[in-house]
Amino acid sequence: MKLKNIKISTILIYLTFIVIAVIVFGPLLITFFAAFKTSLEYAKDFSWKLPSGLYLDNFVTVFKEGKMVLGFKNSMILVIFTILINTVLASMVAYILARFEFKFKKLFMFVFLLGMLVPSFVTEIARFGLIKSFGAYNTIAAPIIIYAGTDLMQIYIYRQFINAIPISLDQSARMDGCSYFGIYRRIIMPNIIPAIATLAILKMVEIINDMYIPYLYMPAERLRTLTTALMSFAGSKSGIFVELSAGVVLVMLPTLLIYLFFSKYILKGVVAGAVKE
Repeated sequence: MKLKNIKISTILIYLTFIVIAVIVFGPLLITFFAAFKTSLEYAKDFSWKLPSGLYLDNFVTVFKEGKMVLGFKNSMILVIFTILINTVLASMVAYILARFEFKFKKLFMFVFLLGMLVPSFVTEIARFGLIKSFGAYNTIAAPIIIYAGTDLMQIYIYRQFINAIPISLDQSARMDGCSYFGIYRRIIMPNIIPAIATLAILKMVEIINDMYIPYLYMPAERLRTLTTALMSFAGSKSGIFVELSAGVVLVMLPTLLIYLFFSKYILKGVVAGAVKE
């Protein structure tokens, strides 16, 4: 394409994308490069300059003083138990709403929608009181109870997949003496595996990145997650940017790897049940 044939609007579009890319990826690159620099090298060099070598002492310091291994263990416990409970609850609710007709069905859907519209901080005092009354405060069960709750997006995606399953399969199973739970376990669950995988990945990223709920509901040092461990480490290392950068890179790494490996499955799972054949 000749330069004179390029429209000004096209140039502006490309410039806009370049500016957005710099704004989004610029701080990430600065943080990543700083994690492999010494404090002296970071102070005297341009922020976007590549490190002179792989200086790993910052990461050693984070592991020793930041208790990242403990944070990773607690985060994985939250992820595993939450996803197991959340998957069963959300898929069961979607199965009931998709396959059964009962009174106040629309009201139930409205309640789920209302729960998404109401800001979480409005109900925080009541939720905090409930968690304390359960005796779960400052235990790892507290965030599991909160995270395990389902939401409208999960129900919508599961319902789309369940609606794509022929209801004749349910009827045939009932004629053979299968219970409703048996239909759910043997017919529904195997056919919504793509949705389960998609929502499990999204839930995993949400839990690993969340700092607010673990900090509020399990402040004990032995219960630190990756994010709360990083926050505590940042408080003790204020001003030492290279070590803080190493901590940020370590906390960011799990979610980044999850996205790189599973991004295509996330998109496929979200749209697969949206269209009926």
